[in-house]
This record gives sequence, structure tokens and C-alpha cells, in this order.
Amino acid sequence: MRILIPDNKKLVFEMDLTIRWGDMDAMGHVNNNVYFRYLETARIDWMRSVGCEPDPSGQGPVILNAFCNFYKQLEYPGDVRVKIYVSDPARTTFETWGTMERADQPGVVSAAGGATVVWVDFPSQKAVELPQRMRDIATL
Repeated sequence: MRILIPDNKKLVFEMDLTIRWGDMDAMGHVNNNVYFRYLETARIDWMRSVGCEPDPSGQGPVILNAFCNFYKQLEYPGDVRVKIYVSDPARTTFETWGTMERADQPGVVSAAGGATVVWVDFPSQKAVELPQRMRDIATL
């Protein structure tokens, strides 16, 4: 099984999230849409931790696209460790990647995904240059 995370990525953040009972679906495993929520939570917490929190009256990130590949089911109870990677900073965009594994099974990736992020001026609804801080972080 090939995990789709490129070699030119930079690990920037990791966190553990508790798998909630309500995260599961009728089949008894974490519902596929919840994996996107795990990635979103870790991505936003990372941005906040580096001082690039979205500001609805100013600037911040907007997701252009997102994907997730599922390898192994996550089930309640437990914690999921989400690792966030970044790569490929451009003028207004950069790539984010994430892996998800049970905290009690380090190295066993249950799912991996990512998103292309564009930096936007929210009032004008136009893409703007990445803040230097984000560019520096996303550069290997």
C-alpha cells in the first residue's frame, strides 16, 4: 500500500484528537467525512500556533481542493494522531498534507490526505501573496 505523501514535504505540526462515539457510522468505524474534519482541525490549530490564524475581516486560508485516501479503519474508542506537512509554496498558494494514525499504533497510517491552500483577502475575495511567515514555514 502506497501512502500518497510526497518526499518534498515538511512536517510542521502534530496533534492527537479523541475519536468520539458520534464520529462513527452505522458500520461501526469512523465515517469518511470525519477524516476531513480531523485534517481541518489540525491544519487550523497549526496555523494558529504559528500566528497565521484566519481573520474574517482580513486575510487567511481558503481550501481550493481536498482529498483523502483511506487505508485502515479507525474505530471508537481511541485517539487519532494527525501529522500536518506542507510543501510547494507559490505566490498565493501552498500544499498541505496530513496523515492519520491511531495514537496507540504509531506508524500505522489509517488515512492520508491533503489540500491546496490559497491565501485570500476576505473583504475583496481575491487571492493575495502568502504572508512571509507562511512562505518561510512551507519552504524546505
